[in-house]
Amino acid sequence: MKLNLLCTVLLLASAACKTAPDYGRALPPGAPALIALKPGEAHPDFGAQWRERDDLAPAVEQSIEFMKRKSAAHYFPIENVSHERALASLERYRDLLAKSGSEQEFARALDAEFQVYKSAGWDGKGGGVLFTGYCTPILDGRLAKDATYRYPLYGLPPDLVKGPEGEILGRKTATGMEPYPTRGAIEASALLAGKDLELVWLKDPLDAFLAHVNGSAFIRLANGDMRRLGYAGKNGRPYTSLGQELVKDGKLRKDEVSVATIRRWAREHPAEITGYLARNESYVFFAPIDGNPRGSLNVPVTAARSLATDKSLFPRASLVFVDGRVGSGADSRELHRFLLDQDTGGAIRTAGRADVYLGIGDDAEKLAGSTRVEGQLYYLFLKPGAKPEHEGAKPDA
Repeated sequence: MKLNLLCTVLLLASAACKTAPDYGRALPPGAPALIALKPGEAHPDFGAQWRERDDLAPAVEQSIEFMKRKSAAHYFPIENVSHERALASLERYRDLLAKSGSEQEFARALDAEFQVYKSAGWDGKGGGVLFTGYCTPILDGRLAKDATYRYPLYGLPPDLVKGPEGEILGRKTATGMEPYPTRGAIEASALLAGKDLELVWLKDPLDAFLAHVNGSAFIRLANGDMRRLGYAGKNGRPYTSLGQELVKDGKLRKDEVSVATIRRWAREHPAEITGYLARNESYVFFAPIDGNPRGSLNVPVTAARSLATDKSLFPRASLVFVDGRVGSGADSRELHRFLLDQDTGGAIRTAGRADVYLGIGDDAEKLAGSTRVEGQLYYLFLKPGAKPEHEGAKPDA
């Protein structure tokens, strides 16, 4: 009896001491973001994706288009992956999609020719990645302000200064450069009002906030026309999750956070929502676009085929495999598929985070707003010395 009791106490103590995943934890200095799988080490079944080759191929082409730009070479090598190897990997993968005669043949070729890497994850040891979702919401709006539509989405202000790689340097003033004001300061002081920067007007401050969080929005006008807005820049301030702030203050439970529950809470507490929105200092600016939104690689993002990661850690445009889920509850669905690393997220700043682009409209918003699940993230590159069936094209001038 005493022995059983002692075992129970030890088990409880062990469980209490177990470290909870900290997905926002930075990797130790010098630690790799990618961990190569050992020969024979288990990985997900890649072969089934051959059956989805027609759906997958356009996103692969978008990454190849980026990699053939002369500017793409600037971002390599990263994680010991050269530009040449990254491009050749994408081109060889495209060939295998097109030329393999079965999913078994496709899987065998991937195993023979490609090295599989696992993201270092939240613990630096491959312990897992927290996947969230983002989308392009469709929101009701107007081109002119009125009593109902009072919340603007702004174009890029002329005093916002970017660096050569798009990084935000600050605000240009008569006396020099200073940090660009926070969301709260911009809105409280009407800093941008009356400068002909308003692109559209929305009826709900939370609608405007969600457009910022997602980095794009399609605006449905009164006559049914659609204005498409994509990301143009931001103020360079840190991102804070609205959902996490509401949980921290006991307004929502962690297990119930979604866009739908946040919208409901905001409707029920209109006097409080502005203060919570201001906690996120990040502020996004927009530009009219044609077609679908583009990610940070300036190629169109594709629903459930484009991924946002920390580009200071992971190779741009690369082929990845997500082993996880999206959505929650009855809307939850498995996600075991190849994507392309084609975007950057405001909250995605570690090896333990990744953001799946889930498309356009209400269904995509519902799915994206309820996605918060741990999984694994894999990268695939040709093994050193592997020879594709044809030579990769040279980068464009």
